[in-house]
Amino acid sequence: MPNGAERLLEVLAAHDVEVVFGLPGVHNLAIWEALEKHKGIRMIGVRHEQTAVYAADGYARATGRLGVAVVTTGPGAANTLGATGEAWASGSPVLVIATDIPSTLRQPGVYRGVLHETRDQKAMFLPVTKAAFDVPAAHELGACTDKAVHAATQSPHGPVYLGVPTDFLSAEAPHHTPAKIVRDHLVPDLADAERLIARARRPLIWAGGGAARSGAGAAVGALADKLSAPIITTYGARGLTDSPYVVKGPVHAPPVGKLWDEADLVIAIGTDLDGMMTQNWLQPKPPALLAINIDKADADKNYPADVTVEGDAAAVTEALAAKVSAKDSVVDVDAVNAEVRALVEADSPEAAKLLRALEGETATIVADMCIPGYWIGGFHHVTKPRGLAYPVGWGTLGFGFPAAIGAALDGRTIAVVGDGGFLFACGDLATLRQEGLPLTIVLVDDGGYGMLRYDQQVADHAISGVDLARPDFAKLAESFGIPAVALDGFDGLKEALANADGPAMIVVNASLKPPVNTSPRWYRKNAT
Repeated sequence: MPNGAERLLEVLAAHDVEVVFGLPGVHNLAIWEALEKHKGIRMIGVRHEQTAVYAADGYARATGRLGVAVVTTGPGAANTLGATGEAWASGSPVLVIATDIPSTLRQPGVYRGVLHETRDQKAMFLPVTKAAFDVPAAHELGACTDKAVHAATQSPHGPVYLGVPTDFLSAEAPHHTPAKIVRDHLVPDLADAERLIARARRPLIWAGGGAARSGAGAAVGALADKLSAPIITTYGARGLTDSPYVVKGPVHAPPVGKLWDEADLVIAIGTDLDGMMTQNWLQPKPPALLAINIDKADADKNYPADVTVEGDAAAVTEALAAKVSAKDSVVDVDAVNAEVRALVEADSPEAAKLLRALEGETATIVADMCIPGYWIGGFHHVTKPRGLAYPVGWGTLGFGFPAAIGAALDGRTIAVVGDGGFLFACGDLATLRQEGLPLTIVLVDDGGYGMLRYDQQVADHAISGVDLARPDFAKLAESFGIPAVALDGFDGLKEALANADGPAMIVVNASLKPPVNTSPRWYRKNAT
């Protein structure tokens, strides 16, 4: 009979898992041994547990599939919490599998001093996961793995923790037939939604990460075409649709914010209208709000909707587009987009150069919490669904490079990072080189934590703690066997990207002013 490690991989493979990210430890070596027998799952070995979960998150965002991370007990599990929190806040389907101390050595509620022991490892994960499970016995390992996969991938998506006592991995584990994951595409009654739309003269569509995760791009585009309604996408929904009604800028830019202010109906699809997008809810409640969301409580928690349609974003939006009557256009979206472009050019010519270098880029872009990342998150026009991963769920600095490792399993990827955040995971240059991934790192070096330096400047505080000693990044990459070039400014970036092949790094020495979608520059007053 297969052991627990083999059974775990069997269940994952039955759910079409093809890749996992992980770090070996004394308690989880049985999984690595099982992987040698199970050739259907590729293990990407990383250099830090946090990278394992970031990479699983990046893979999930780029592909829409379950991202899986395998880590060891105690400190290994604890190292994942920042990355798990980002997946939780961003609604990414990620499964974190962590071993625990042997069940035979555990005394409930007692810390005995076993290697890597915690009093309650699962409890560490409860605040930052959708669900958390401990495997109670070896014979239940298959069923618990199946349950965890279902929890992570059923809408609303989110990360799930699965704790496995190490002795269960080598124990016999009986067969378990995984249950098929069924997507609920039932569409509830739409009469109230239709009436709300019929009364509107200036409808606006606001599409969020839930719309992206459900694959609602075509449906959102069809609804916009029918209603002649502008589409504002959140960071998590960039690239959702190529509709001509897409607004190519964030709602934090006044020409875009004006669309919200003048709308007599906002149709919020797959979004909770969070603080980062609404300048901490200083956007006024619209005269009418229609919410389409898999979770009514999530839809109504920030701006209570006049009508909430609870269901899959793609299915509901498609049905709604087929039912509503066409409306004439009252908003010139092209003119709004031209205003946004002019704003960028006037506000930061250097940022405009960065954006032009990425114009038309078909690679997946993963941006970190850094000033160039903020410009990209706000103003880069993403050309495909799931084409941008950006960590504004939790706002975790250091996300960009390790998440891009996971995204690169799906094809050519560009990671845009700053010099400070990149150093969080620079050891995984070894992973990039070892796996030969099609990932180009664009590292913008401004000598420290540029956003925090700006925060101190605008508050008229002394500059402290934000200027950093750092290596010669190009030579650092080359020491790992990764080709690198250095540029002064963004003028040569487009050409350098075109010439980058396989693992590569482009170091850009440049300093950028933060864009209007960063909180110190929010234009709605009293935002904190």
